[in-house]
Amino acid sequence: MNIIQTGIPGLLVIEPRVFGDDRGFFFESWNAARFAALGLDTTFVQDNHSRSARGVLRGLHYQSPGPQGKLVRVTAGRVWDVAVDLRRSSTHFGKWFGLGLSAANKRMFWVPAGFAHGFLSLEDDTDVLYKCTSHYDPGSEHSLMWNDPALAIEWPFCGLDPQLSSRDELGEAFADIEAYP
Repeated sequence: MNIIQTGIPGLLVIEPRVFGDDRGFFFESWNAARFAALGLDTTFVQDNHSRSARGVLRGLHYQSPGPQGKLVRVTAGRVWDVAVDLRRSSTHFGKWFGLGLSAANKRMFWVPAGFAHGFLSLEDDTDVLYKCTSHYDPGSEHSLMWNDPALAIEWPFCGLDPQLSSRDELGEAFADIEAYP
């Protein structure tokens, strides 16, 4: 397994070791002992699965209280995945990192608690799976404005008009959020 540092402490790109032949492939998407040996000693309590059409933008979501760490991967299609550091004590507070995740590249993205997370689906029928470190709590969920000029996230729209949920259309400005300590 290869761990790639993103430049924001705690936020990691994980490249699993893939075993493939003419029949297909195999890889471990989660192994508690192996991940702990790499410094990701965490417990997951919930798995989520979303399917999105091309152009769907989900996020940027976070929970407060009850922040969630997420291990994100794509099993069909491809996305542009983004995390924003909401930890006020971090020297990277307000910084974002984005990367392409796809069924083809099999990369995973570790988004620790204290970040907002979202993605843009770049293909129809894109499936995103993510493991969470705390349970979903609708009363604690917040949506950060995906196009806030203060964040200046570079979404690769490629001529797409983003499709948003009504909740995401009303996302909070970064300046107005209640950040984590």
